[in-house]
Amino acid sequence: MVLSSPPVERLIRRGGAERVSKAAAKELAKFLEEYAVDISKRALEFAYTENRKTVREEDIRKAIKENI
Repeated sequence: MVLSSPPVERLIRRGGAERVSKAAAKELAKFLEEYAVDISKRALEFAYTENRKTVREEDIRKAIKENI
């Protein structure tokens, strides 16, 4: 797991939770990592379509917009 529990716990608290279990933080971290990988793969496709090897901010934005 790339994302550690404390930052994910802080995100959940920003959402309004007073208390957060470790299991909840781990589950959200797992989801966020999977989502980020999916977005990254799609962004890479956008970059390759334009004959670039570098993924740019606009590629990420397009991938997120498409995924919503």
